[in-house]
Amino acid sequence: MKFLLDHPVLFLLMLLIVLGSATRLGAALRTSYGPLDEGKRSDFDIVLGATLTLLSLIVGFSFSMAASRYDLRKNYEEAEANAIGTAYARADLLPAADAARVKQLLREYADLRVRFYTITNYTLDTDKRLDDLSLATTRLQARLWAAVVAPVTVTPNAPMALVTSAMNDALNSQGYAQAASWNRIPPGAWVLLCTIGLVATIMIGFRFDAGSRQRMLMLILPTLVAVSLFLIADIDCPRGGIIRVLPQNLLALKPTLG
Repeated sequence: MKFLLDHPVLFLLMLLIVLGSATRLGAALRTSYGPLDEGKRSDFDIVLGATLTLLSLIVGFSFSMAASRYDLRKNYEEAEANAIGTAYARADLLPAADAARVKQLLREYADLRVRFYTITNYTLDTDKRLDDLSLATTRLQARLWAAVVAPVTVTPNAPMALVTSAMNDALNSQGYAQAASWNRIPPGAWVLLCTIGLVATIMIGFRFDAGSRQRMLMLILPTLVAVSLFLIADIDCPRGGIIRVLPQNLLALKPTLG
């Protein structure tokens, strides 16, 4: 499940196959058990309507969850760019040699943060690249903090406190962005979504006569459900699919860093 959610296009193909097959299964069950009489059909339509209503509610709720997480990632990317820019500007309050060192480290740090947003799930070594990037980021953060602490310790005054605060915000913003990329729709919600979608498509197949002109109508619901779940997975996935958070603010910041 995690692999498919990390690759939304494959998830869409899997959903189209599974839900389309589920509709055919429902049609086969109708052929085996025969058509429903008028009374049973009325009861069946009530259950079908309730199932579709529940499915639509859960799809809407899940889409809202995915959209809020997407907005959170965008906001943290913007906040991180602003924090790095502020730390770069306040580095001028340090002695000249220390300011030059801190600014050089911040330029390298901005490059690492851009890489964080541009690594995708399209390669086989994605996990290794992310681990290497995390290690490099941690080491550079330690160097940045040490470069600021040394002059601040020598001259502990109000301007130095501003530099320390700005650097602290820049380093903390990375943790917020990382946490936002980990914050995704829970697996239990996906199991519930897929289960209800599967049941609904089976019932749709059972409701329509597979041998009539309504055969094409049976494929409308599974297609719509598959596309809806694909859109939710695509928005919720930070490194795969079509809709991703691009480091626009960080890229705009880089030319201003000297």
